[in-house]
Amino acid sequence: MLTRTHHAAPDSATAAAREDDPPDRGLDHLAIAARDGDSVAFDELYAVCAPAVYRYCYARTRNAADAEDLLQQTFLRVVEALPRYEDRGVPFRAWLFRICRTVTIDAHRRRRTQFPLEEMDDVAGPTGNAAGEAGWMLADVLDAIEHLTDDQRLVIQLRFFADLSARDAGIAMGRDEAAVRALQGRAIASLRRHLGVVAAPILASAAVA
Repeated sequence: MLTRTHHAAPDSATAAAREDDPPDRGLDHLAIAARDGDSVAFDELYAVCAPAVYRYCYARTRNAADAEDLLQQTFLRVVEALPRYEDRGVPFRAWLFRICRTVTIDAHRRRRTQFPLEEMDDVAGPTGNAAGEAGWMLADVLDAIEHLTDDQRLVIQLRFFADLSARDAGIAMGRDEAAVRALQGRAIASLRRHLGVVAAPILASAAVA
């Protein structure tokens, strides 16, 4: 399992990322600092991004242990790829989820079967917190997601479980932002039909950026 140590003071790049930058620019600065050997910057990247990566992996696998394993595999690949990371206008978050998507696809191909299901009441995140009373809603939504097309399913997973903006989801999917928003609209309409509700409650708090 991936482990990290805290033994270096933040350098100027790390400190700058904490101040007035927008969230994605802050992550980009942290990624550059981590690439250049700042272990504290890498720890901060992990702390900020791991929950969203876990949610995305759980939405793909519906299994807490598999999602945790894929989370660790994703960040191991990030460690391997960081020496080649450059800030060329692609947000770190989108770059990260390209890696995460590849990790989940590779794992699925290795198994050649659907990932096993697990009871939703006991879903645990990277910090060990249970999903609690929202579990039944999440179970219904995940069941409904299975009725979507592959692209619709992916856009819901990236936008609402990974919390990516439409722009970043488009970068991760290789599509433009307008196409992502159109896919998202069709996917949500389909989910509402399958759920038999006017709005899908579990998706109500997602970002609209």
